[in-house]
Amino acid sequence: MLTGSPFLTQLRRAKISALGVYVPPRLLTNQDLEKMVETSDQWIMERTGIRERHIVDQGTATSDLACQAARQALAERGVQPTDVEAIIVGTVTPDMLFPATACLVQNKLGAKGAWGFDVSAACSGFVYALQTGAQFIQTGAHKKVLVIGADVMSAIIDYTDRATCVIFGDGAGAVLLEPAEGDGEGIIDFIHEVDGSGGCSLNMPAGGSLHPATHDTIDKKMHFVHQDGQAVFKYAVRKMAESCERILERNGFTGEDVKCFLPHQANKRIITATADRLKMPADRIIINIDRYGNTTGATIPLAMHTAREEGRLKKGDLCLVAAVGAGFTVGATLLRWAY
Repeated sequence: MLTGSPFLTQLRRAKISALGVYVPPRLLTNQDLEKMVETSDQWIMERTGIRERHIVDQGTATSDLACQAARQALAERGVQPTDVEAIIVGTVTPDMLFPATACLVQNKLGAKGAWGFDVSAACSGFVYALQTGAQFIQTGAHKKVLVIGADVMSAIIDYTDRATCVIFGDGAGAVLLEPAEGDGEGIIDFIHEVDGSGGCSLNMPAGGSLHPATHDTIDKKMHFVHQDGQAVFKYAVRKMAESCERILERNGFTGEDVKCFLPHQANKRIITATADRLKMPADRIIINIDRYGNTTGATIPLAMHTAREEGRLKKGDLCLVAAVGAGFTVGATLLRWAY
């Protein structure tokens, strides 16, 4: 387990100074899915809370969505791509196995001089990328780091599999990290954890070195997401709540102190179960899974965008970010919103 508090108290904090998001315009509604698999709008809403999700047109890649979100974030801050020193992309749907999607984003943005890499942590990808980027700010290595969560999940979903096709959507979100100007803002603490024994419960079996692409792997649909929904749900409910409780407790806070809870949007029932355990007021919980579905690496920046749009995220607010993903991966971040 990796924790951040012993170091964050000694080093300069990183803060989020800008935010940008992008989702493709095409919608896939529950009514559309009723025509594709044996399901219903009521069944999907009751079990997931999802009403619709955004899906890319053929030929649109993760790097395309990532660039749209990144441009928006940079424009909000008035920063040029050439000012960015590092780019970190959290994704499980890279344009290709190599080069990294961060390299493709760097080139498309014109971020000459920036270096970067991808982080693969599934639904915790943005949280992990955020903390990785924050370390470069905190140590003084960089002053401007672009962190992106982006996924084209529709590229790896079997739309004849009711267990997965109703859940996922496509999208991207980006934040710019810069040094905080005082102790009252920025990233306060983080907790990360993995449990590799859960890898069999949520994965894409083929496409790597273990099972390279063959006619057999394609025929067996091994290049799509495979999920044991029951196992994932149980683990996510338990670990999201545990990680949130631990990070709040060790920093002297309770759920009632949190002004904005920004959870990964995997399932509405997971979110509400976590909030109930933390005794968190309902008006502080950001839920937008109904309109986006689970966009994997993009859910948390999209939740930040929703919170700002609805006037529920203001400068100085104590924010709690939490995610659980395939791996299993777990991440929680405590921060004060800086703008």
